[in-house]
Amino acid sequence: MSELNLEQLAKFLVIAKKKTYASQNRMKIEPERPRFDELEFEEGEFYYRDSYCGFFQAPGMEIVRIGGKEGIPIWTMAYSGGVIDRFYGDITFAKQVFGFLKKALGAVPLQIPFRGPKNLKDGKWEYVNEVQGDIRRFSGHEIILYNREEVFNQDHIGGIVVDK
Repeated sequence: MSELNLEQLAKFLVIAKKKTYASQNRMKIEPERPRFDELEFEEGEFYYRDSYCGFFQAPGMEIVRIGGKEGIPIWTMAYSGGVIDRFYGDITFAKQVFGFLKKALGAVPLQIPFRGPKNLKDGKWEYVNEVQGDIRRFSGHEIILYNREEVFNQDHIGGIVVDK
């Protein structure tokens, strides 16, 4: 594989995230793994898949391949977290939290194209994302506050794939 263009990868990730989980019209696809929800997006030489399971806590992984669905993995990110455990069972509130999460992920910035922006506020809601590193190798922690109270948190880690 030739030198990976990190700027092109970052631009693709921003589009892919806006077209999948953060999209109002996202379409689930047939999962590769039973009982997982999976979303995909393809543009040009890049292919993206987001695969997660669960609801209140929904760990998952995103992967970008070059050369289509069966292509070479070039970037991955794992994430784990969800609503705070005292909200387990409150499906209505959890859907509101995830609705705001989608809004934050829809504002994913090119400089940190992994999750949402460093900060986003909307009325009683606030999203905060602390990230160390860059597209090549990073880790981060995001939270959602409602009325200044933490109601969601999640960790994420990832970067480029360097093969033999």
